[in-house]
Amino acid sequence: MEMKKVRTRFAPSPTGYMHIGNLRTALFTYLIAKQNGGDFILRIEDTDRERYVEGATEIIYSTLRKCGLNWDEGPDIGGPVGPYIQSERMGMFKKYAEELVEKGEAYYCFCDKERLEEVKAIQEASGIMPMYDRHCRNLSPEEVKEKLDAGTPYVIRQKVPLDGEVTFHDELYGDITVPCSTLDDQILIKTDGMPTYNFANVVDDHLMGITHVVRGNEYLASAPKYELLYRAFGWEVPVYIHVEHIMKDKQHKLSKRDGDASFEDLIAKGYLTEAVVNYIALLGWAPKGEEEIFSLEELIKEFDIRGLSKSPAIFDPLKLKAINAKYIKKLPPEKFEEYATPYIRQTVKRTDVDISRICSLLQDRTEVFTDIPETVDFIDSLPEYDTSLYCHKKMKTNEENSLESLKAVLPALESIGEADWNEETLHERLFALIGEMGVKNGLVLWPLRVAVSGKAFTPGGGIEICALIGKADSVERVKRGIQKLS
Repeated sequence: MEMKKVRTRFAPSPTGYMHIGNLRTALFTYLIAKQNGGDFILRIEDTDRERYVEGATEIIYSTLRKCGLNWDEGPDIGGPVGPYIQSERMGMFKKYAEELVEKGEAYYCFCDKERLEEVKAIQEASGIMPMYDRHCRNLSPEEVKEKLDAGTPYVIRQKVPLDGEVTFHDELYGDITVPCSTLDDQILIKTDGMPTYNFANVVDDHLMGITHVVRGNEYLASAPKYELLYRAFGWEVPVYIHVEHIMKDKQHKLSKRDGDASFEDLIAKGYLTEAVVNYIALLGWAPKGEEEIFSLEELIKEFDIRGLSKSPAIFDPLKLKAINAKYIKKLPPEKFEEYATPYIRQTVKRTDVDISRICSLLQDRTEVFTDIPETVDFIDSLPEYDTSLYCHKKMKTNEENSLESLKAVLPALESIGEADWNEETLHERLFALIGEMGVKNGLVLWPLRVAVSGKAFTPGGGIEICALIGKADSVERVKRGIQKLS
């Protein structure tokens, strides 16, 4: 038997930013398609006009493109089963619902809003799970015709079996069986002739030849109704993969409403796109070996549905930071400089410093780009600092011996001419001084670093900083350190 070509789809609603959970669904969907030499399809589900956000479709396009998740068919590039925007497919759904009515798998329901609310109130008061009471399910063909001829508003509902069970298969959860008596006769076509999300989804997936559907496990509850619809039409059921939620912590889901991580937010916070994609892949999926750093190409080879977890994934900012730091380290120096310069320039306005040198000192120490402005703000002006910074257990420095060291360092710095002011000369002179003093390096270099930066953590040590900021500033700052400690 010939294997069917794998076709997956990502079908987001244009409701704002691309949330991390959405992006992960897109990534898993893309990986399944590409791993099997299949097609990845983008379909925009824009029928919920109340939640529709202007410009959101463009955000979906740009986010997927930035992440390298390029689609084979979609609204902007077309394809054989378009249109790929749900609102442009509206005319086709009603005839499929009417086909189900003819088959006895769906029916016209003429109940108005008041009646439905009354039924719901009675059910809730009696402690019964609110559900349509199937009032119109057994109307005679004559009654139906009479109401249709009279122009009575109606919806079309799915005719769910009253007894028995329905079983569907999920790649993560295996076979799941649900009693039909727990399922509602869901609406397929609304009074305005528009399809409901659940119905449009099934019809579109079938017409587009979708073979694998990745979605959040909140859709597990709807899967039995989808299964019944596929059977009613006599269509092939796709492979379901219901993935677990991404959580903020053990109790709370990441949520768009709470302003939790959207892709745009993470990029604005100084993360690299490749690092974000790599990290998102690890949320709820475990690779076979120990390795956790994967390019998109490597993910296509490595990804395996069997590595997906049935437990919610916790979004761990520290792990994302660590992965981002690894990606930053691997950047070619000129690429790092391109990314880092705008951040450096937020606090370093002076033009007499070597930006390339600052970048070479920063690259191995940067976890996220937004840390950079604060890391280098001492270059333009020395911040106010406390003399307790001079006390360093490991270096065995305290305020007293730091003062002695700075008093010895000052003439050594003053003796270097402007023309010779560079890291090499500074290194030579200061290490000669350390030798003369007969002390450990840290006893001289730690107080120097504090004096010229006013910080405990800096890109580079005292020698590199002196070379960067120039002779006049270095001498002036060491003098200020001596004054502070005296």
